[in-house]
Order: sequence, then structure tokens, then C-alpha cells
Amino acid sequence: MAKPPEPGTPAPDFALPGLRLTGDGAERREYRLADAKGSPLVLAFYPGDDTLVCTRQLCSYNTDLDRFAGLGAAVWCISGQDLDSHERFARKRGLGLPLLSDAGEAVARSYGITAPGIGLRRSVFVLDAAGTVRWRHVALAGLTFQRPDTLVRELAALADTPAAPR
Repeated sequence: MAKPPEPGTPAPDFALPGLRLTGDGAERREYRLADAKGSPLVLAFYPGDDTLVCTRQLCSYNTDLDRFAGLGAAVWCISGQDLDSHERFARKRGLGLPLLSDAGEAVARSYGITAPGIGLRRSVFVLDAAGTVRWRHVALAGLTFQRPDTLVRELAALADTPAAPR
């Protein structure tokens, strides 16, 4: 099993189907990590749509999207549910951030954040504009989550850190 990428190393590349609410519609498309190059990115892996802790986590990130955008960063949220589940969840909670479907959890495994009997472990990775992991948190039990203030602090620190070549 892969281990989570260490800070200072490239994030494992991936392409996943995802969706983002757009007014009354939902834009479905492929999200490729390579396409995010040039801007910081927060990857938030979460266990399940419309569960208590995941709902709190994603709603808090959604509330602070302007703070992330002010630092030039996007937030992508990844779990194993399909796009229909993601769309129901996004509509119910008014989420405007992309929800990506990692059916089969291949990407979660490549990030070393799956565990037998648990599945996907709640994890957050902050990537710089070159796609290098600059900060990470992998939860043991997943009963809490990293608050937006923590992620904003880590993103702000990127301005003082030279990006590694990709």
C-alpha cells in the first residue's frame, strides 16, 4: 500500500469525474490534477456524502470559498460516491465547490489514505502551484476535520515558499 506523499514531494496525478453546481444546473466534467497546475490547490478527501462530520467539513469549506480564492487557491473534495450522490448532497447543502468521484478509491489508495475496515481516511493535502505537497493531514479516526483557518494559514505560507519544479 502506498504511503501518503510527504511534504516537498509531487502529489500523485489523477483524473476523476466531478461536478460543481452552477446556478440551477450542475457542470459535470473530468478534473485532472495536471490541469490545476499554476495555482495552489486543496484536496480534501472525505468518507461520505451527507454524513455528519463530512457535511460540517464541506459546508465550512464552502462558506470560506472566498478566502481560498483570495489566496488564488481552489478546493476539490473527493470521496467514493458517484456523481448522482454528489449532486444530491451539493444541492441539499448548497455546495459550490467541486465534488469528485473516486469510485473504487484508486486515487485514495495512490495517496496512501485507505485502511482495511475503514476505507478512505479523512485527509487534506495543500499543493503549491507546481503540484507539490506542501502540507498534509491524514486523520486516524476521521471524527474531526481540518478547519478553514488552518488551510488558509497553510496557503498563505505558500507565498513565502518557493515552488518546487514539476
